[in-house]
Amino acid sequence: QVQLVESGGGFVQPGGSLRLSCAASGSIFFINAMGWYRQAPGRQRELVASITRGGTTNYADFVKGRSTISLDIAMNTVYLQMNSLKLGDTAVYYCNAVVFRSASDYRSSNPFNAWGQGTLVTVSS
Repeated sequence: QVQLVESGGGFVQPGGSLRLSCAASGSIFFINAMGWYRQAPGRQRELVASITRGGTTNYADFVKGRSTISLDIAMNTVYLQMNSLKLGDTAVYYCNAVVFRSASDYRSSNPFNAWGQGTLVTVSS
């Protein structure tokens, strides 16, 4: 099993900042990439940002310029620094990890897609 434990969500006023953290543990041989998704009420889950083991990042247009994703591979932890938060950023934020759970899975290119339980971010005045 692969466990993802998120932290850092909470209540913040518009224009404020939050830093989300997500630590991966369990049956992990190799982490290929980690990222953050979000889901607002009545909307589909959408990508916020992702980062590969090699450091390649990808950001959704709605966070470009005001968020930074980083990966501490030694700690199996991904971070998302969010600044200039807007009302529309209110959502449950989910951590995602694409991992290989064994050497055999790695050799056969059989990754596992893990999800965290989600952490609520509320932006309100």
